[in-house]
Amino acid sequence: MIRFPDLLCLGEPMLEFNQQPDGRYLAGHGGDTSNAAIAAARQGASVGYLTRIGRDPFGESFQELWEREGVDTRGVETCADGHTGIYFVTHGADGHQFSYFRAGSAASRMTPGFLPRGMISAAKILHISGISQAISESAADTVFAAIAMAKDAGVKVSFDPNLRLKLWPLDRARAMIHAAMAEADIALPGLDDAILLTGLEDPDSIADFYLELGAGIVALTLGADGCLVATPDERRRVPGRKAAAKDATGAGDTYDGSFLAEYLGTGDPLKAAEYANCAAAIATEGFGAVEPMPDRATVEAALDKQ
Repeated sequence: MIRFPDLLCLGEPMLEFNQQPDGRYLAGHGGDTSNAAIAAARQGASVGYLTRIGRDPFGESFQELWEREGVDTRGVETCADGHTGIYFVTHGADGHQFSYFRAGSAASRMTPGFLPRGMISAAKILHISGISQAISESAADTVFAAIAMAKDAGVKVSFDPNLRLKLWPLDRARAMIHAAMAEADIALPGLDDAILLTGLEDPDSIADFYLELGAGIVALTLGADGCLVATPDERRRVPGRKAAAKDATGAGDTYDGSFLAEYLGTGDPLKAAEYANCAAAIATEGFGAVEPMPDRATVEAALDKQ
């Protein structure tokens, strides 16, 4: 019997060059939903990735990374009609800044016909982000088609807005993201993005907004202040964990993947939020998106100590 992963993540992987304190750039791997998939795998989840990558050394390095991390790559298509995307991270007084080189990338050329319906239908959760909608019209169509396949099969949909205004104007982003979020069972917004998208500033009001939109679980990340978890029946704030933060790149993705992995294991969104909050804090203690992501043993040891 063919077994498919419980968690599927869809999106664009990107090679990362992260600026170090000495000015040099450290090569690594990024891309929000790829990061989330790896974070989930490190927590022991059964996870797969859906994307298109270029037939180039960068794409090959992602294949090797996913295989090392135990991420199922049966939904990864290697193609010659686009390259694997790249981004640079620089650090300054206002935090980290991103510069992207992704126009015409293989992932941006995704179409609904690329989607493996069998894998999606067999999953328990499909995780997507707003970035996957923003990179091209065909990728946005692919996102909505994947959501429809998941909903038809009774698969839960997880959605992180992950707003990037370098990719699209706010009005279009708001319309597209809200349309996708209205189909989501699990909403994973960050506070800064949610303020821009909803026009609200109070975390409880933002949680109410997403619950009214249709989500059954809202896990709103609040940066160093932790997160707010809300369902139609209860809500709780999970305080932030102290960390010797160096780089927040990928921290939100670590939260997403860790939350979904723990939720798959326990079915408890509050426990999942506490776990993910700790994992994300640990991930800020190193440079890059993937390298500092903790595994389950590290997170559990930190929770026991806490």
